[in-house]
Amino acid sequence: MFVSPMLLHSIREPFDDDRYITELKFDGIRLILSKFKDQIKLYTRHNNEVTNKFPELLDLDIPNGTVLDGEVIVAAQDGAPNFDAVMERFLSNKTAHNIVYCVFDIIYKNGKSIATKTLTERKTVLNLLELNHPNICIVGGIPGNGLAYFNLAKEKNLEGIVLKKADSPYQINKRSHNWLKVINYDYTEVLITGYTKKDIKFLLTYPDGTAAGFMEFMPPVERNRFHAMKQVKSESDDYVFIEPIICKVKHRYKTKNGKLRIPSFESWRA
Repeated sequence: MFVSPMLLHSIREPFDDDRYITELKFDGIRLILSKFKDQIKLYTRHNNEVTNKFPELLDLDIPNGTVLDGEVIVAAQDGAPNFDAVMERFLSNKTAHNIVYCVFDIIYKNGKSIATKTLTERKTVLNLLELNHPNICIVGGIPGNGLAYFNLAKEKNLEGIVLKKADSPYQINKRSHNWLKVINYDYTEVLITGYTKKDIKFLLTYPDGTAAGFMEFMPPVERNRFHAMKQVKSESDDYVFIEPIICKVKHRYKTKNGKLRIPSFESWRA
């Protein structure tokens, strides 16, 4: 049984408020796990069934009628989630990467929705399941302390934190302001050296000439400014190449191939 998950709103700065439960943000793959008729099934947030991708979760001892929400990660040697590794594992079961399913919520119990219960109540129900499994981690969280937790995430080079209203229900298939994420962004100065003719993705290059990836997001006002500034050098069937324009982008981190992950426009060089 698939349940469309509750999604997060982004905010720029963390805060301290004991009405919120603070959790680390796990850099992995969102996963819904359900058990009905003695069968465990796994789904991505987009309702793609991926049960065969993670067979080590299929012997989880939970009651029928249970639906869990969490994130699948692969931990690096220092314990931090490694997104490249979890994607390698997702795309090929032949990789040796061991996964951990970090469970942070429960939506159904004994076949009945408990989405209207508060987050605090749902976490109590989740803990009572006593999920003793080598590939399972229960995410507890702490009241408040958003600033300290975010500073810890920055210190450890983790993705960020999540701040969730303790009294909030689980809002199925909704992006809610009751759940907030603060991302630990990196900032890098790059060159825009071209763009795609279809969908207008910006081609990014490091100052030394190596490829930095593609950037999809740029605010409309800045897109207009870009098109006013650009000087076209050449074109191909798919790309327009321009004289380099320097800008700063924010991004999650760099992949193992040196590309920027999810870069978005931040500012032009003054």
